[in-house]
Amino acid sequence: MAHDGDSVATGGLARCPGVGWQELIAEDTLPAPEFLIEDSYEYMGSAPLATERYTGADFFQRELKAMWPNVWQFAAREEELPDPGDVVVYENAGRSYLVTRQPDGSVKALHNVCLHRGRKLRLESGFSRDFKCPYHGFTWNTDGSLKEIPCRWDFGHLNEDNMQLPEAQVGRWGGYIFLKEAEGGQTLEEYLAPLPAHFERWKHEDCTTAVWVGKVIAANWKATAEAFMEAWHSVVTHPQILPFTGDANTRYNVYGDHVNVALTPFAIPSPHIANDVKSEQWIVDEFLKYNGRAGGEDLEVAVPEGLSARQAMAAVNRDRYTQMFGYDHSHATDAELLDAFTYNVFPNFAPWGGFMPNIVYRWRPWPDQDHTLMEVRILMRVPPGSPKPPAPKMNLLTPEQPWVDAVELGQALGSVFDQDMGNLPYVQDGLKASKNGQVQLGDYQEIRIRHFHRTLDKYLARFGG
Repeated sequence: MAHDGDSVATGGLARCPGVGWQELIAEDTLPAPEFLIEDSYEYMGSAPLATERYTGADFFQRELKAMWPNVWQFAAREEELPDPGDVVVYENAGRSYLVTRQPDGSVKALHNVCLHRGRKLRLESGFSRDFKCPYHGFTWNTDGSLKEIPCRWDFGHLNEDNMQLPEAQVGRWGGYIFLKEAEGGQTLEEYLAPLPAHFERWKHEDCTTAVWVGKVIAANWKATAEAFMEAWHSVVTHPQILPFTGDANTRYNVYGDHVNVALTPFAIPSPHIANDVKSEQWIVDEFLKYNGRAGGEDLEVAVPEGLSARQAMAAVNRDRYTQMFGYDHSHATDAELLDAFTYNVFPNFAPWGGFMPNIVYRWRPWPDQDHTLMEVRILMRVPPGSPKPPAPKMNLLTPEQPWVDAVELGQALGSVFDQDMGNLPYVQDGLKASKNGQVQLGDYQEIRIRHFHRTLDKYLARFGG
């Protein structure tokens, strides 16, 4: 296996010349955990993908039938339903679920369909004492058991057994609630591995949703997700972040079928502009100006003589986050206080790691192969002993609204999302217009995209798509 900085050009071994992740993590102020040091890349061939995977209605139907029912899906955060009777309506891929807190604190995911004439029982999240169909009044308890049938005399053929609301499997980890429609298969812990072991340091269960913004994008859900699976698009799409983003220095790791990660270093310049760097102080100043998670323009950080921008910015964050959130960060590496650890869990869940406020992405087809509901959350740590605030409602932007209209994201982060989303409708149009019907991928920097499609093909093959 070649290391970062090697320039072998075959078999997926090539890396960007110059300082790479391996050298950066070795120079960290504190010893890094092994999983941040480990190189877990796997060459998966160089064959193109077919554009039909993104544009074809038949391919989309195969996903609906063979993939979505058999995968664990992030459906809600615990803070969205803190009390018994709280309900989250989760919809995806033609299904609708009532994710409901039970009196004992457990969670059930009930199919949101009246078993009489098929109307959805609820259209919005919120509190409910029971689930009463607005059409004829058939009613269920929040555990899915039958409560009432109007004109009971006319339904002698129905009983509690054949009128129990169907359930999906439920799994919980790290403050996240997952569901899976099909019975059997891997447990949630098996499916997520090695994510829980990595996140043991960052403990998303200690966090709450502080920001939640969504928008429907005119592009396939996979094309939308893939815009966040590699960092090297920054050189053209996000030029303002190049002074402090090691885009082409990113380490890409894949684990099993379901998990991969991009480890993108911050507070170093992109190798694309290495000759234009003015000073270490300039790197920090640009970082604070344009990085939406860094602290904003009101934060000032001076780089002492003899320290790098990374060391100086990490030292400030180590103290700042301890004061802000009440957790000891003396063990936190520079990388965990600065960098983008963008994990992906197949098929549509992407939580960021590290000790900075954590971004979480979710993508859902909305409702067809040409549209996606893109969601962005920001998780903040809740100080020890403090009550966990409930999650805000999702701020669903209109198709005409830019992401910067979501003031809760901040100007810097909203601008980045506008740049990303500005590409995607034209990606979808281009995929439809493609003459050769092929998508070409880089062997290393786009390995997470290839990994994603390899796993998708496994589900399609196994479950008859």
